[in-house]
Amino acid sequence: MEKSKTPGKSRAQLDRNAWIVAAIDLLATGGVAGLRVELLAKHLKVTKGSFYWHFKDRNDLLHAILDTWKEGRIRDVVKQTRAVPGNEVTQLHHVIEVYSASRSRKGMMIELAVRDWARHDRAAAMVVEAVDTARLNCTRELYLACGLSAAEASSRSLLLYAYVFGASLMFCECYSDNVAALRKDIAGLIAESASSPA
Repeated sequence: MEKSKTPGKSRAQLDRNAWIVAAIDLLATGGVAGLRVELLAKHLKVTKGSFYWHFKDRNDLLHAILDTWKEGRIRDVVKQTRAVPGNEVTQLHHVIEVYSASRSRKGMMIELAVRDWARHDRAAAMVVEAVDTARLNCTRELYLACGLSAAEASSRSLLLYAYVFGASLMFCECYSDNVAALRKDIAGLIAESASSPA
């Protein structure tokens, strides 16, 4: 039999991270129920045996997916909310723009799949709660740096995320001739009290 002439990694060379990335791709399209070792191996064009070089079992993979998603989401929000002192209002507008802009379809599918998973699984729920808390805390710190009270900063932070995640799920293009202007107005309203605290 002729050996394959196609260059690339051998089955044993797939690392743990490659399995996690592929699993997150499948999670986006099939949810957690679709994360079966057989399907994942087929997707990666390797045997099931390769999976067990890197993971004890399917639960080990599921925990790795949750850890990877959590670390990535928290790292992202920390990066997006980092502000030069005195530029917190500008950074708030940046956060609103970044998270309410047309998000990648794949990213939103992953977010929704993890949240659906969290409705039925305590470990996933704890991860989603940690990510949401980190997101809210990061923006609350920006509001606090603008001089708002703790209560107002907390309310504004929750409002900001309610808007950006709600907007990312909606199809608003037929609602207005100028959705971009609406988004700019809304960003101004959400950051308004940060510009001139009472």
